[in-house]
Amino acid sequence: MNTTEKQETLDKRYLRMAAIWSENSYCQRRKVGAIIVKDKMIISDGYNGTPAGFENVCEDENGLTKSYVLHAEANAITKVARSNNSSDGATLYVTASPCVECAKLIIQAGIRRVVFKDLYRLTDGVDLLRRAGIECVHISATE
Repeated sequence: MNTTEKQETLDKRYLRMAAIWSENSYCQRRKVGAIIVKDKMIISDGYNGTPAGFENVCEDENGLTKSYVLHAEANAITKVARSNNSSDGATLYVTASPCVECAKLIIQAGIRRVVFKDLYRLTDGVDLLRRAGIECVHISATE
């Protein structure tokens, strides 16, 4: 197995782990999971949900996502910020492509590579990441 094949195998494995982590989300509309990996070590994880101390209800009575719900990427990045780890040069694995707001956080966190499973309807987040020189890899099948 060459280096490219090994990386693809690892990418699929970490994406499956992000998908499993998404199961922790209380959101009904979409469950998203993210993990940050550096030097083959998971240094942070996150899933979409409400801020700490809030009720675990992500949607309002009309089924719309509440404005204060945090995305999985934001949760993983803020979690690593509170730790002794650095996300500089890391890879973010996320089950859905990042929105533009999360893309800004990813850039500022020094993450160099983003691997995602589902392509979100808006591509402005991925477009911004690519503009910043961050490698974006879309892997639709993780089996």
